[in-house]
Amino acid sequence: MGGVMLWVAVAGLAVNILAFWVLTRGEGENLNVRSAALHVAGDLLGSVPAIVAAVVILWAGWTPIDPILSILVVVIILRSAWKVVRESGHMLLGGAPADFDVREVTADLTQNVPGVVRIHHVHAWSITQERPMVTLEAEVEPDANPQVVRRAVKSRLFSRFGVEHATVEIQEAGGSEELSAATTTTLEVAP
Repeated sequence: MGGVMLWVAVAGLAVNILAFWVLTRGEGENLNVRSAALHVAGDLLGSVPAIVAAVVILWAGWTPIDPILSILVVVIILRSAWKVVRESGHMLLGGAPADFDVREVTADLTQNVPGVVRIHHVHAWSITQERPMVTLEAEVEPDANPQVVRRAVKSRLFSRFGVEHATVEIQEAGGSEELSAATTTTLEVAP
């Protein structure tokens, strides 16, 4: 039934091109949208070999072309899917965002936030690709106001690195105790 196969494959190709266009014209960085686009691309890639296989079956009557091309499509889809699986696994296991450099963040906060002597114990992870989170400890000068420094660190994390949610623990330079339990509370930084 090469003729039926050809028309179904052409219709599937048209629908998948439209769906792929809708999915890829906006949020290309969102892992969920990329996964959906990958699924549609797999269907789209399946339609092209199905068209080729239908034409070969109609002209030559050689039916093994269909499973041969199907295996080729599976290999292409598996290769693309591996990247999505790797990224989602990294996120689920609490890995740091790909563009997050602890040394850069530490140096930037130390240089640009008044009263900060040293930043350490920095931990970063993502709930989603768009929502990185950070916890860190900041040693401050003895005369620095802990609340002001904490707010300045959070503000700098948001403005420079896009971190909307941070927990900042403040310690006096050279001291071993936190200045107060209130300095470790978590607050959202509104954009």
